[in-house]
Amino acid sequence: MIAECGMRNAEFQVAVRMILTEGEVENRDEMNSKSAIRNPQPAISNPQSAMTVIIAGGGTGGHIYPGIAIAQEFKRRNAETQVLFVGTARGMEAKIVPREGFELKMIEVGALKRVSQIERVKALLILPKSFLAARSLIKKVKPDLVIGVGGYASGPVVLMAALMGLPSLVAEQNALPGFTNRILARFIGAAAVSFEEARNFFGAKAEITGNPVRAEFFDVPLREPGEVIHVLITGGSQGAHAINNAMMSTLPLLTGEKDRLSFTHQTGEKDFEEVRAAYEKSGLKTEVRPYLEEMVAEFDRADLVICRAGATTIAELAAAGKPAIMIPLPFAADDHQRKNAEAVERAGAGRMILQSELTPERLAQELLWLANDPLQLSRMAEASKKLGHPDAAARVVDLAMRISEKAKGKS
Repeated sequence: MIAECGMRNAEFQVAVRMILTEGEVENRDEMNSKSAIRNPQPAISNPQSAMTVIIAGGGTGGHIYPGIAIAQEFKRRNAETQVLFVGTARGMEAKIVPREGFELKMIEVGALKRVSQIERVKALLILPKSFLAARSLIKKVKPDLVIGVGGYASGPVVLMAALMGLPSLVAEQNALPGFTNRILARFIGAAAVSFEEARNFFGAKAEITGNPVRAEFFDVPLREPGEVIHVLITGGSQGAHAINNAMMSTLPLLTGEKDRLSFTHQTGEKDFEEVRAAYEKSGLKTEVRPYLEEMVAEFDRADLVICRAGATTIAELAAAGKPAIMIPLPFAADDHQRKNAEAVERAGAGRMILQSELTPERLAQELLWLANDPLQLSRMAEASKKLGHPDAAARVVDLAMRISEKAKGKS
């Protein structure tokens, strides 16, 4: 198979050894901090030729939505461009990608990290099958370009594409790249990164683009809060147990605000029934769901967001211009989420509560302070909007086009 594809056997063996000694990429909902830096490269203004592009990865919304933003930018430049997503059946891409109007193909890839030893052995046993599936798909689709956004499917597909001589790129949202992208660093043609710190892992291949978010978030208008302050609560695509518990404990302190507060709460599947029952008991105006499919619409409705401080979440808040009460995930590597929340707070766009300090009294205090000061909410919304990088997806596509053109020049 390797000889057939003209691949470099030694490099393939190196990649497999690296995979065997490490685990799968971290959950991108538990992402890093620090402000994204704009890339100085100018955006391409001329229409580009139609292409076929594979975007591989998924698992969580933090992986998938940057991929959606990149796909939308390709389609904006040329509606005839074909974008195919490659993911796994157990990832959230199975729901999100078709809903966003893109085709999705599945391959079988096992998780190597945060699983039992038995599950890891099973994943290693199917690894050759994963590479074969990736190779077969690439040969069938014949893409002009392959982009990895992190997650289960990203590794086999991008590695196989690179070893088959196709232009390949990874989009890394984190200051500390996840395992998959660290493995891919030596094989890919370029890396679109959001943080200066990530350059160390990719060297001269890295270009700072910012973290792409869906274009619709930038269309959310700034507006003055109304008489009823609507609060959106989300712990990411899978929910956050600590935030769910904190809100349930805080509700009795908010019962006197029934005419001034309303809530939409994304709980995740596990806590849904318990959280819904707590809101029903409180008598507050609420909409409780395990998962919110139309997140842009929910951001549009919200005057205030209570959330984690992952990179994609923060980028979406900035794009939509939403003030936030941020509760950083305390277990994120190098405390990245805390650093991110601190940066947003310094910019005047949000408030931070450490999870160790997340008491019902503190959460109610912060929430009511903002609800009682609409002018402050408006100032925070304006500050949040200034943090947005509307050209991030365009810059990723610019980079992709440059490595594609470079590859054509060599052929």
